[in-house]
Amino acid sequence: MRKLLYPWGVVMIMFMTTSACSESKYDTDEIASPPSTINNSLQGPIQKPASGYGADGSYEVAEIDFSNPQYSGTQVSIFYPKGITSPKPTIFFSHPFGGEDKDYNIGLYNFIARKGFVVVFVPYRTIDVSIDHRYQTLWEGFIKAATDYPNIIDTQKVGFMGHSFGGGASIDLAYKAFTEKGWGQNGRFLFTMAPWYSFNWNSPLSTQQQLQSFPANTKMITQVYDEDDVNDHRLAIDIFKNINISNAEKDFIYFRSSTVNGYNYVTNHAMPSSRKAFDALDYYGVYRLLDAMMDYSFNGNSNAKNVALGNGSAAQITMPSYKGESMAPLEVTDNPVPKYPQGKYQFQCGDSTNPRISYCN
Repeated sequence: MRKLLYPWGVVMIMFMTTSACSESKYDTDEIASPPSTINNSLQGPIQKPASGYGADGSYEVAEIDFSNPQYSGTQVSIFYPKGITSPKPTIFFSHPFGGEDKDYNIGLYNFIARKGFVVVFVPYRTIDVSIDHRYQTLWEGFIKAATDYPNIIDTQKVGFMGHSFGGGASIDLAYKAFTEKGWGQNGRFLFTMAPWYSFNWNSPLSTQQQLQSFPANTKMITQVYDEDDVNDHRLAIDIFKNINISNAEKDFIYFRSSTVNGYNYVTNHAMPSSRKAFDALDYYGVYRLLDAMMDYSFNGNSNAKNVALGNGSAAQITMPSYKGESMAPLEVTDNPVPKYPQGKYQFQCGDSTNPRISYCN
């Protein structure tokens, strides 16, 4: 079945009148989402890893939904391993602009739960009165989930993960959770993908003050995608360079596209999602590294660190192959520099919308 998440032309016109944030350059064609049940096949010639990091876990997936406290008519979803008898480490996921439907990234949520962890998904309005209210919507949904379901969610071991608008928002939300709520004392990380601008909401601190005072045990993966023409990579580079996390505990990861057996593995702004493709880039590029990051952050596994934060190790950067044709390896650095001029991107670091415009390089 194919479906449209949003009438993008209408969204673009309406939203430009209400906010400076509008990822209206998203494609307008139909969006194919994988089924909510586990699908064992991927698009393209390369299939899921059979073992190791990135391989599906053995748990069945259970789901709890409750009314979204800041977005009437929608629900917050908690995906968790069926049959657990104690709370599990939890990922708080902030979706991209327009990704309000949980099916947009259902593969990711199922993957996390099948590995024995929990993930919380909170939809925020595509058309909203302010950026602050989007942050508030995410925050209140996360807090209610943790408060109401302590038998499922372990707030002492948490990760904040987000894509695009959600990638930028994850910085402020994680800082609040770590410092105001004390979450993550036994393990915490950030995992941002193609992040948009990073604001701070309801805080006396500037974004720079927040970045400079992240708790010492925070770990971080930042991903950007070569064919992305929506969010300037300088936005990700700025946060990565200014955040108070040692190089030993963070990596900046650059994805290049590949063609294997005639199939194009495309690294555009929609990666990772179900909008265009559900393929080996999701599993080997995102899920594999997330899997290792969860094991390292929550369990202290040094082998996991070599995959998640390997500083360019073979275990980290090597991508799979098919009949002698390999996907492009990941590029990993602690000193990222932009590869393209700002003019390539719809949302540029030097735009007046960016609250961190003075930190562009």
